[in-house]
Amino acid sequence: MQYSDLMAGLKPNQDGHGTVTIPADWMQGRTTYGGLTAAISLKAARAIVTDLPIRSCQIAFVGPVGGEVETRAELLRRGKNSAFVSADVMQDGAVMARSIFAFGAARESQLEHSHMPPPTVASPEDAESFFRGEGQGPHFTQNFEMKGILGGTPVSGSKDSAIGLWLRHRDEGLSHDEVAILALADCPPPAALSMQTTFAPISSMTWMAEFLSEDVSSRDNWYLAVSDAQTAHDGYSSQAMRLWNRDGKPILVGRQTIAMFG
Repeated sequence: MQYSDLMAGLKPNQDGHGTVTIPADWMQGRTTYGGLTAAISLKAARAIVTDLPIRSCQIAFVGPVGGEVETRAELLRRGKNSAFVSADVMQDGAVMARSIFAFGAARESQLEHSHMPPPTVASPEDAESFFRGEGQGPHFTQNFEMKGILGGTPVSGSKDSAIGLWLRHRDEGLSHDEVAILALADCPPPAALSMQTTFAPISSMTWMAEFLSEDVSSRDNWYLAVSDAQTAHDGYSSQAMRLWNRDGKPILVGRQTIAMFG
């Protein structure tokens, strides 16, 4: 099922309550792909706060979820220029993912600063597919185009702790809004996975993301993502994540905690 069709089926009411069914082609092992879980949560939160730009989110992937799920959202606080909303993805009455979204209006500031230059890499047209064979990778990856340009592929024993990919949705009819960006930004595998020499199960535990621009569009819908496994020990990896549009404009930064079972 295409992303836009799936998300069109989620119609949360003004309290953020809604239901949607996750099909098999959006699964990652025994759970829903984390980026889609985050996008579903943001859409539920957006039913409550419709007029302010999103600034950041914190997401805890509490348990595996799939099939028919329910969303619930709650306004935690609304001020003059900002708002905080919690959003849950539920199944069988239990919380499977919990998020907090921060929204904030633009305001005048004495600072106008940006220092997040993208790496110099090949264009997506000159890069090779990250998954070399048809059908490789988790089911959900078939919904994205992924071109590898930095670091190694999964379980390649890479000495590089970072990976870089060009990404875009295969669904050409979707609106590239903040919800679609959240669905896209999590699709690269954890960078630590490329350093492993044998496969072991992995699972995202938490994800923090900050939106750096209200305009999240990109030429030809391509985005450059770089993830860096800054630490990996005791069965956990902590990675930094960055996302630019095709012209090098910073779009998003994040951090992720990953459980590694082996």
